[in-house]
Amino acid sequence: MQPDEQALAFPCADEWLTAILSPAAPASPAAQRGVLIVVGGPQYRAGSHRQFALLARALAARGIPAMRFDYRGMGDSSGPARNFEDVDTDLRAAVDRFMAAVPGLREVVIWGLCDAASAALFYARHDRRVSGLVLLNPWARTADGLARATLKHYYVQRLLQPALWKKIATGQFEFGKALRSFAGLLRTSRAGAAEVPASTVPAAAAAPVATPAMPASPDLHARMQAGWQGFDGPILLIISGADLTAQEFLDMVKASRQWRKLLAAPRVQRRTLPAADHTFSRREWRDQVAAWTADWVGETGPRENGPRETGAHA
Repeated sequence: MQPDEQALAFPCADEWLTAILSPAAPASPAAQRGVLIVVGGPQYRAGSHRQFALLARALAARGIPAMRFDYRGMGDSSGPARNFEDVDTDLRAAVDRFMAAVPGLREVVIWGLCDAASAALFYARHDRRVSGLVLLNPWARTADGLARATLKHYYVQRLLQPALWKKIATGQFEFGKALRSFAGLLRTSRAGAAEVPASTVPAAAAAPVATPAMPASPDLHARMQAGWQGFDGPILLIISGADLTAQEFLDMVKASRQWRKLLAAPRVQRRTLPAADHTFSRREWRDQVAAWTADWVGETGPRENGPRETGAHA
């Protein structure tokens, strides 16, 4: 933790949450808008490759206070682990603490990767203090969606990889296993099965980190759409080009006229890092995400008509 960062603990229901606040750089004007970084998947507040810690510090250096925290049951927060569909109480407690810790803060942007992006969509419309969303590779996982995304994106890319043809040329490629995997995914994509058999998903296609610890509910897409429609603030959508989770989300959008309309709205800005993986594992990708986030926060807020009602449900 850097010297100017502050460790915070605050109540949430009957448990305690842990957070790290990165105040805006001392020479910055008084901030009216801050960024709450929400953890995705079975991670804690540092994030994969320390992305969340580095992001908070980059934002603070640009004059934007940031706070990252652990849900109940993750990292240093107490209580049992929770599904990303059941963290509204945690988010509200975090927004409360963030605004209390930064005098003058009037509104908050929620930044979420993977299932944290979906959790942010569920929550934002219920808290008038939330004035913007930054959503990265939103989690829209269904069994048939994963199967279709794997068939459409993974196998096409695999055919272009020299390593595959080297395996075939040297007799190391397992044709039987590959055919069984392909056939299983094809059946799942057509049948809309409840689960994808683990043996049918190529290991290289499965996201190794940042996947939810618990399965999502069957109405995940409908809840995400309702959240997007119900939130009236600006949204920055950041997509990794080499990520099946992101491709599955985009496939869902392409298949729905309503989703296409939502993403085409002027309040939505979309950025893509073509070579980036799910968790932005390279420094240049993380730096780009941080720069896009800081620029967007500066361009879109704070609200011109003064503070919104605080702490109230819509």
